[in-house]
Amino acid sequence: MILIADGGSTKVHWALVTASGQTTDVQTDGINPFFQTSDAMRNSISNQLLPQIAPLLWAGTLTHIFFYGAGCTPEKKAYVEKALSMVFKKAEITVESDMLGAARGLLGRSAGVACILGTGSGSCYYNGEKIEWAVPSLGYILGDEGSAAVLGKLLVSDLLKNQLGDDLKEAFMAEYNTSMAEIIEHVYRQPFPNRYLANLSKFCAGHLDDERIYNLVYDHFLRFIRRNLKQYNTQSAGFTGSIAYYYRPVLEKAMAAEGLAVSQVMQDPIEGLKEYHKDAIIPTTI
Repeated sequence: MILIADGGSTKVHWALVTASGQTTDVQTDGINPFFQTSDAMRNSISNQLLPQIAPLLWAGTLTHIFFYGAGCTPEKKAYVEKALSMVFKKAEITVESDMLGAARGLLGRSAGVACILGTGSGSCYYNGEKIEWAVPSLGYILGDEGSAAVLGKLLVSDLLKNQLGDDLKEAFMAEYNTSMAEIIEHVYRQPFPNRYLANLSKFCAGHLDDERIYNLVYDHFLRFIRRNLKQYNTQSAGFTGSIAYYYRPVLEKAMAAEGLAVSQVMQDPIEGLKEYHKDAIIPTTI
Protein backbone atom coordinates (compact mmCIF):
# COMPACT_ATOMS: atom_id res chain seq x y z
CA MET A 1 0.00 0.00 0.00
CA ILE A 2 1.02 3.61 -0.42
CA LEU A 3 0.52 6.80 1.58
CA ILE A 4 -0.04 10.10 -0.24
CA ALA A 5 -0.01 13.49 1.45
CA ASP A 6 -1.07 16.96 0.36
CA GLY A 7 0.59 19.11 3.00
CA GLY A 8 -0.12 22.74 3.79
CA SER A 9 0.72 25.08 6.63
CA THR A 10 -2.77 24.69 8.11
CA LYS A 11 -3.51 21.01 7.53
CA VAL A 12 -2.23 17.84 5.85
CA HIS A 13 -4.61 15.59 3.90
CA TRP A 14 -3.31 12.01 3.95
CA ALA A 15 -4.62 9.14 1.83
CA LEU A 16 -3.71 5.52 2.55
CA VAL A 17 -4.35 3.41 -0.57
CA THR A 18 -4.27 -0.40 -0.54
CA ALA A 19 -3.56 -2.77 -3.43
CA SER A 20 -7.30 -3.49 -3.70
CA GLY A 21 -7.96 0.21 -4.25
CA GLN A 22 -9.46 0.85 -0.82
CA THR A 23 -8.68 4.38 0.35
CA THR A 24 -8.69 5.88 3.82
CA ASP A 25 -8.42 9.66 4.11
CA VAL A 26 -7.38 11.42 7.33
CA GLN A 27 -6.24 14.89 8.32
CA THR A 28 -3.63 16.27 10.70
CA ASP A 29 -2.30 19.70 11.56
CA GLY A 30 -0.15 21.40 8.97
CA ILE A 31 3.49 20.54 8.31
CA ASN A 32 5.94 23.07 6.89
CA PRO A 33 9.73 22.69 7.18
CA PHE A 34 10.17 26.47 7.00
CA PHE A 35 8.46 26.76 10.38
CA GLN A 36 9.11 23.36 12.02
CA THR A 37 12.08 21.18 12.88
CA SER A 38 12.26 17.51 11.91
CA ASP A 39 11.49 16.56 15.52
CA ALA A 40 8.39 18.76 15.60
CA MET A 41 7.16 17.25 12.34
CA ARG A 42 7.92 13.74 13.56
CA ASN A 43 5.89 14.39 16.72
CA SER A 44 2.96 15.58 14.63
CA ILE A 45 3.13 12.48 12.45
CA SER A 46 3.51 10.13 15.42
CA ASN A 47 0.83 11.72 17.60
CA GLN A 48 -1.77 12.66 14.99
CA LEU A 49 -1.34 10.51 11.88
CA LEU A 50 -0.13 7.18 13.22
CA PRO A 51 -3.03 6.59 15.65
CA GLN A 52 -5.48 7.11 12.79
CA ILE A 53 -3.88 4.74 10.29
CA ALA A 54 -2.22 2.16 12.58
CA PRO A 55 -5.37 -0.05 12.73
CA LEU A 56 -5.32 -0.20 8.92
CA LEU A 57 -1.73 -1.28 8.43
CA TRP A 58 -2.66 -4.94 8.94
CA ALA A 59 -3.85 -4.92 5.29
CA GLY A 60 -0.29 -5.04 3.97
CA THR A 61 3.10 -3.42 3.87
CA LEU A 62 3.44 0.33 3.45
CA THR A 63 5.91 0.46 0.57
CA HIS A 64 5.87 4.10 -0.58
CA ILE A 65 5.12 7.52 0.85
CA PHE A 66 4.57 10.44 -1.52
CA PHE A 67 4.54 13.72 0.42
CA TYR A 68 3.78 16.97 -1.40
CA GLY A 69 4.09 19.92 0.91
CA ALA A 70 4.28 23.65 1.43
CA GLY A 71 7.83 24.74 2.15
CA CYS A 72 9.31 21.57 0.60
CA THR A 73 11.98 23.33 -1.41
CA PRO A 74 15.09 21.41 -2.52
CA GLU A 75 16.86 22.82 0.54
CA LYS A 76 14.12 21.96 3.04
CA LYS A 77 12.54 18.72 1.88
CA ALA A 78 15.26 16.61 3.55
CA TYR A 79 13.83 17.69 6.92
CA VAL A 80 10.45 16.22 6.01
CA GLU A 81 12.08 13.05 4.68
CA LYS A 82 13.90 12.69 7.99
CA ALA A 83 10.71 13.16 10.01
CA LEU A 84 8.82 10.57 7.96
CA SER A 85 11.68 8.07 8.02
CA MET A 86 11.81 8.23 11.81
CA VAL A 87 8.18 7.02 11.93
CA PHE A 88 7.98 4.79 8.83
CA LYS A 89 11.37 3.09 8.78
CA LYS A 90 10.81 0.65 5.89
CA ALA A 91 8.88 2.75 3.36
CA GLU A 92 10.45 4.42 0.34
CA ILE A 93 9.88 8.14 0.84
CA THR A 94 9.53 10.85 -1.81
CA VAL A 95 9.05 14.49 -0.79
CA GLU A 96 8.20 17.16 -3.35
CA SER A 97 6.74 20.65 -3.35
CA ASP A 98 3.03 21.28 -2.93
CA MET A 99 3.18 23.00 -6.31
CA LEU A 100 4.24 19.79 -8.06
CA GLY A 101 1.51 17.96 -6.15
CA ALA A 102 -1.07 20.47 -7.35
CA ALA A 103 0.14 20.16 -10.95
CA ARG A 104 0.08 16.36 -10.91
CA GLY A 105 -3.28 16.30 -9.15
CA LEU A 106 -4.89 18.80 -11.54
CA LEU A 107 -3.21 17.89 -14.82
CA GLY A 108 -1.99 14.31 -14.44
CA ARG A 109 0.45 13.85 -17.31
CA SER A 110 -0.86 16.70 -19.45
CA ALA A 111 0.83 20.10 -19.80
CA GLY A 112 -0.70 23.31 -18.49
CA VAL A 113 -0.75 25.97 -15.81
CA ALA A 114 -1.61 24.93 -12.25
CA CYS A 115 -2.32 27.20 -9.30
CA ILE A 116 -2.69 26.84 -5.53
CA LEU A 117 -4.91 29.23 -3.61
CA GLY A 118 -4.94 27.94 -0.05
CA THR A 119 -3.27 29.21 3.12
CA GLY A 120 -0.47 30.23 0.74
CA SER A 121 -0.51 30.54 -3.02
CA GLY A 122 1.56 29.44 -5.98
CA SER A 123 1.50 28.86 -9.72
CA CYS A 124 3.58 27.06 -12.32
CA TYR A 125 3.83 25.84 -15.88
CA TYR A 126 3.89 22.02 -15.81
CA ASN A 127 5.03 20.11 -18.89
CA GLY A 128 3.23 16.87 -18.01
CA GLU A 129 6.10 15.48 -15.95
CA LYS A 130 7.75 18.28 -14.03
CA ILE A 131 7.52 21.99 -13.37
CA GLU A 132 9.29 23.85 -16.15
CA TRP A 133 9.12 27.24 -14.50
CA ALA A 134 7.21 29.12 -11.85
CA VAL A 135 6.64 32.69 -10.74
CA PRO A 136 7.98 32.76 -7.15
CA SER A 137 5.25 32.92 -4.52
CA LEU A 138 7.51 34.68 -1.94
CA GLY A 139 5.34 33.93 1.09
CA TYR A 140 2.61 35.98 2.73
CA ILE A 141 4.83 38.98 3.51
CA LEU A 142 6.30 39.58 0.05
CA GLY A 143 3.80 37.75 -2.15
CA ASP A 144 1.23 34.93 -1.87
CA GLU A 145 -1.39 36.97 -3.69
CA GLY A 146 -4.68 35.07 -3.79
CA SER A 147 -3.99 33.17 -0.58
CA ALA A 148 -6.03 32.95 2.61
CA ALA A 149 -3.17 34.36 4.67
CA VAL A 150 -2.89 37.50 2.52
CA LEU A 151 -6.67 37.85 2.28
CA GLY A 152 -6.77 37.75 6.08
CA LYS A 153 -3.95 40.29 6.25
CA LEU A 154 -5.72 42.69 3.88
CA LEU A 155 -9.04 42.25 5.67
CA VAL A 156 -7.62 42.92 9.13
CA SER A 157 -5.54 45.86 7.91
CA ASP A 158 -8.58 47.49 6.30
CA LEU A 159 -10.78 46.84 9.33
CA LEU A 160 -8.30 48.20 11.85
CA LYS A 161 -7.58 51.25 9.69
CA ASN A 162 -11.33 51.96 9.43
CA GLN A 163 -11.54 51.37 5.68
CA LEU A 164 -14.55 49.03 5.69
CA GLY A 165 -16.99 50.77 8.05
CA ASP A 166 -17.77 50.51 11.74
CA ASP A 167 -20.49 47.89 11.18
CA LEU A 168 -18.12 45.37 9.61
CA LYS A 169 -15.41 46.11 12.14
CA GLU A 170 -17.79 45.51 15.04
CA ALA A 171 -19.15 42.33 13.42
CA PHE A 172 -15.62 41.01 12.91
CA MET A 173 -14.50 41.71 16.49
CA ALA A 174 -17.65 40.08 17.85
CA GLU A 175 -17.42 37.02 15.58
CA TYR A 176 -13.82 36.30 16.60
CA ASN A 177 -14.19 37.67 20.14
CA THR A 178 -10.93 39.55 19.65
CA SER A 179 -9.33 42.98 19.85
CA MET A 180 -6.64 44.97 18.08
CA ALA A 181 -4.15 44.13 20.83
CA GLU A 182 -4.85 40.39 20.51
CA ILE A 183 -4.51 40.51 16.73
CA ILE A 184 -1.16 42.31 16.99
CA GLU A 185 0.01 39.75 19.54
CA HIS A 186 -0.83 36.81 17.26
CA VAL A 187 0.59 38.33 14.10
CA TYR A 188 3.86 39.66 15.51
CA ARG A 189 4.65 37.51 18.55
CA GLN A 190 2.99 34.11 18.22
CA PRO A 191 4.02 31.19 15.97
CA PHE A 192 2.31 30.53 12.63
CA PRO A 193 0.89 34.01 11.95
CA ASN A 194 0.05 32.83 8.42
CA ARG A 195 -2.34 30.21 9.84
CA TYR A 196 -3.87 32.79 12.14
CA LEU A 197 -4.47 35.28 9.32
CA ALA A 198 -5.83 32.53 7.07
CA ASN A 199 -8.38 31.64 9.73
CA LEU A 200 -9.47 35.29 10.01
CA SER A 201 -10.05 35.40 6.26
CA LYS A 202 -13.07 33.09 6.73
CA PHE A 203 -14.98 36.21 7.76
CA CYS A 204 -15.07 37.12 4.06
CA ALA A 205 -16.94 33.93 3.14
CA GLY A 206 -19.69 34.75 5.62
CA HIS A 207 -20.06 38.33 4.40
CA LEU A 208 -19.50 37.94 0.68
CA ASP A 209 -22.91 39.45 -0.05
CA ASP A 210 -21.58 42.75 1.31
CA GLU A 211 -20.20 44.75 -1.62
CA ARG A 212 -17.21 45.94 0.41
CA ILE A 213 -16.10 42.38 1.19
CA TYR A 214 -16.88 41.14 -2.32
CA ASN A 215 -14.70 43.87 -3.82
CA LEU A 216 -11.89 43.02 -1.39
CA VAL A 217 -11.92 39.37 -2.51
CA TYR A 218 -12.32 40.27 -6.19
CA ASP A 219 -9.38 42.70 -6.12
CA HIS A 220 -7.36 40.07 -4.25
CA PHE A 221 -7.84 37.65 -7.15
CA LEU A 222 -7.08 40.33 -9.74
CA ARG A 223 -3.77 40.94 -8.02
CA PHE A 224 -2.92 37.23 -8.19
CA ILE A 225 -3.84 37.06 -11.87
CA ARG A 226 -1.96 40.19 -12.89
CA ARG A 227 1.19 39.54 -10.87
CA ASN A 228 1.38 35.80 -11.53
CA LEU A 229 -0.82 34.21 -14.19
CA LYS A 230 -0.26 36.86 -16.83
CA GLN A 231 3.40 35.87 -16.97
CA TYR A 232 2.56 32.41 -18.34
CA ASN A 233 0.90 33.70 -21.53
CA THR A 234 -1.90 31.17 -21.01
CA GLN A 235 -5.61 31.25 -21.77
CA SER A 236 -6.68 29.03 -18.87
CA ALA A 237 -5.50 27.59 -15.57
CA GLY A 238 -6.52 24.93 -13.09
CA PHE A 239 -6.82 25.71 -9.39
CA THR A 240 -6.65 23.82 -6.14
CA GLY A 241 -6.99 25.00 -2.54
CA SER A 242 -9.72 26.16 -0.19
CA ILE A 243 -9.75 29.77 -1.38
CA ALA A 244 -10.20 28.77 -5.04
CA TYR A 245 -12.85 26.23 -4.04
CA TYR A 246 -14.99 28.38 -1.75
CA TYR A 247 -14.71 31.62 -3.73
CA ARG A 248 -14.93 30.01 -7.17
CA PRO A 249 -17.63 32.36 -8.59
CA VAL A 250 -15.57 35.43 -7.65
CA LEU A 251 -12.40 33.84 -9.03
CA GLU A 252 -14.12 32.98 -12.31
CA LYS A 253 -15.40 36.55 -12.65
CA ALA A 254 -11.93 37.99 -12.02
CA MET A 255 -10.37 35.55 -14.51
CA ALA A 256 -12.95 36.43 -17.16
CA ALA A 257 -12.27 40.14 -16.64
CA GLU A 258 -8.63 39.44 -17.54
CA GLY A 259 -9.55 37.32 -20.57
CA LEU A 260 -8.76 33.98 -18.90
CA ALA A 261 -10.76 30.84 -18.11
CA VAL A 262 -10.81 28.55 -15.07
CA SER A 263 -10.32 25.05 -16.49
CA GLN A 264 -11.06 23.24 -13.21
CA VAL A 265 -11.11 23.70 -9.45
CA MET A 266 -10.29 21.06 -6.82
CA GLN A 267 -10.56 21.63 -3.08
CA ASP A 268 -7.28 19.74 -2.83
CA PRO A 269 -5.34 17.60 -5.35
CA ILE A 270 -5.45 14.33 -3.45
CA GLU A 271 -7.93 12.55 -5.75
CA GLY A 272 -5.81 13.37 -8.78
CA LEU A 273 -2.69 12.23 -6.94
CA LYS A 274 -4.29 8.88 -6.16
CA GLU A 275 -4.78 8.36 -9.88
CA TYR A 276 -1.27 9.63 -10.69
CA HIS A 277 0.41 7.21 -8.27
CA LYS A 278 -1.83 4.16 -8.76
CA ASP A 279 0.94 2.29 -10.59
CA ALA A 280 3.09 2.43 -7.43
CA ILE A 281 0.61 0.25 -5.55
CA ILE A 282 1.75 -3.36 -5.54
CA PRO A 283 0.17 -6.31 -3.71
CA THR A 284 2.07 -7.04 -0.52
CA THR A 285 1.66 -9.15 2.57
CA ILE A 286 2.27 -8.43 6.22
